[in-house]
Amino acid sequence: MRNVSIDYEFMKPGEKPPADHAYLPGHMVFDVKMDFTRKARYVADEHLTPDLITSTYAGVVSRKSVRIALTYAALNDMEIMAADIKKAYLQAPTTEKHWTIAGPEWGFRKGTKMLVVRALYGIKSAGREFRNHLRDCMWTLGYESCPADQDVWMRETKSFDRVTCWEYLLLYTDDTLSIGPSSMENLMELNKYFKPKEHSIGPPKLYLRGKISKVIMDYGVWAYAFSSSQYVQEAVANVEKYLKERGAVLKSNATSPLSAEYRPELDQSPELSPKDAAYYQSLIGIPRWAVELGRVDISCEVSMMSSYLAMPRDGHLQQVFHIFSYLRISTMREWFLTQGIQTLTIQNLKRGIGVHSMVKLRKKF
Repeated sequence: MRNVSIDYEFMKPGEKPPADHAYLPGHMVFDVKMDFTRKARYVADEHLTPDLITSTYAGVVSRKSVRIALTYAALNDMEIMAADIKKAYLQAPTTEKHWTIAGPEWGFRKGTKMLVVRALYGIKSAGREFRNHLRDCMWTLGYESCPADQDVWMRETKSFDRVTCWEYLLLYTDDTLSIGPSSMENLMELNKYFKPKEHSIGPPKLYLRGKISKVIMDYGVWAYAFSSSQYVQEAVANVEKYLKERGAVLKSNATSPLSAEYRPELDQSPELSPKDAAYYQSLIGIPRWAVELGRVDISCEVSMMSSYLAMPRDGHLQQVFHIFSYLRISTMREWFLTQGIQTLTIQNLKRGIGVHSMVKLRKKF
């Protein structure tokens, strides 16, 4: 409860809450994360309050913007640093007006009336409040939002050789990616307003479940590689475990995302039960995210199978398993974001070459 105590203003004994504040109870949520660490959160019972008519979501940077930013860093020889904001929502003030009474989990404060002053977990506007607070902080630091992606923040600066350039902060809710001549200093500057998790500060290894690494190309130019291999391997392992519990296995010779001659619109197999249909709906989201991370080789097939979420059949489910069979034997796919070999000169332009300084994307098979 020490972590969420900053969300409240404790009232004095006998003091009444303001008339414009509504009572809002809460409860404890306990969870075990994927790395087996235990976590507990005090969450508001926001389902008891009316729905809001405005957007309630925090901002997320697009995957395209991430790839463009990595290319920009490679082209301009800039380092990338990442950080995860600690207790993100709890650091943002709230515009909702609620009060509650401390329960037994608060120890000696049990029975104390409390005013909710920050974006408590569970409040419907918590994401929006955090986004607005983060936006105000970015403006204070001199950043401006990119017109093409509002969660890409940029400001003009000077490179090490005193050339004018731009530095960027990419925000996916509480995941921050800093790109520029002084990327680490920029993260520390943001630390004045939002405390990052200490272990998360440094060169990114994973971002949006995609693996980021710095590599040297065959022709001597370094690049940033963006790969979905780790995400795909973990997803395939989960599907194999699910099938093993039911006495089945993935195919070992899937050379294409779907079976040859298969047409999902002509499938007449039995409809899935509600339980299996729910599993199908959750399962199809995994390859859809893999496509977002760069697996364009399955984008058409995943889009086709996503059309049957409302009424999936057994044949549709088997073909989604076929997609995972294909992913199992082709897990290694990487996007190399770098410049090309040719130098952009007037002579090369006249000969029709030299535009290789643009983004070069390659796949590793």
